Amino acid sequence: MKESLIKFIEWTKLKIRIQISEEEPVYFREKEIWWASLGVNIGYEQDGKNRNFERPVLILKKFNKNILLALPITSKDKTGKYYYQFKYDGVKYSIILSQIRLISNKRLLRRLRMFPNV
Repeated sequence: MKESLIKFIEWTKLKIRIQISEEEPVYFREKEIWWASLGVNIGYEQDGKNRNFERPVLILKKFNKNILLALPITSKDKTGKYYYQFKYDGVKYSIILSQIRLISNKRLLRRLRMFPNV
């Protein structure tokens, strides 16, 4: 319990820094994979990792220059109707379809690559 509370406090501090940041917005496109600060979530929601509470996401839809629809990606082998598996450089990844999220481009940290043609 104490460890999860500490994570929430750290995420809240980072979320405030992200919100008030005056950095130029990043340019992004549909079908790109980015590292994004997704934060600490509740229950079984997909969390971010490391000090930026980040994880890779696939940009499914760009609504405008600030808002996008993102799907979290995991390197764990997940199967079922709520997962889509793909390979990149011989490594298998799973897109978590049930965790689709509307996010701000302020959460995008760095571009990884385009989604591979499968």
